[in-house]
Amino acid sequence: MGRILTDIRSLSFPERDPVSKNHQCRNPFFSFLHKLSTCLGHFKDGKDLKPLLCQFSFIVTLHLHIGLCPVTTRSRRKIKHFKMRKNDLCLSSEGAEVILATSSDEKHPPESMIDGNPDTFWTTTGMFPQEFIICFHKHVRIERLVIQSYFVRTLRIEKSTSKEPVDFEPWIERDLVHTEGQLQNEEIMARDGHATYLRFVIISAFDHFASVHSVSAEGIAVSNLS
Repeated sequence: MGRILTDIRSLSFPERDPVSKNHQCRNPFFSFLHKLSTCLGHFKDGKDLKPLLCQFSFIVTLHLHIGLCPVTTRSRRKIKHFKMRKNDLCLSSEGAEVILATSSDEKHPPESMIDGNPDTFWTTTGMFPQEFIICFHKHVRIERLVIQSYFVRTLRIEKSTSKEPVDFEPWIERDLVHTEGQLQNEEIMARDGHATYLRFVIISAFDHFASVHSVSAEGIAVSNLS
């Protein structure tokens, strides 16, 4: 049996003639079938042949398909996949803007949440609730949200599809877990994520102050505001 496996592994599949102008295969079946029949000739009966053939049938078929496929056909068989690119829609570099924040510190401005810098953040400076609004300046479809924060207890997210920051509707509300000494990393898979504006409301916190280090919204831009 070991000899049979060794012989089958040594089979060389048909190769194309790179010099031929019409790129036809050189005797594609005869050389291969001859070697295969030589290997199978070691079997005296067919009862042990079925498992081995089943094991190699897919590999043989695949190699024959690749070997027999003309070069001209394979090289020109290009399939274009049109896929809309997903971006972090909340980045300021993507056109997002914080148009309102109920707290502002010169050292930690609201823009720090969307600048893409992990070392900057926005901090609250008073009682709760506190809120901020992000404008996308276009219609977007959000599929996933990630909020990195500290000391935030309850967070509510509202969205609007209007041209102006009005008509917000409740969308998501979460109670976050306090993580001592490290940032809260809240990941939310969004449903019905069409929006032009998002309003984040920090309803309560685990301390007198809270901070938001980044807001990420993975999705696609649908259309411009007209």
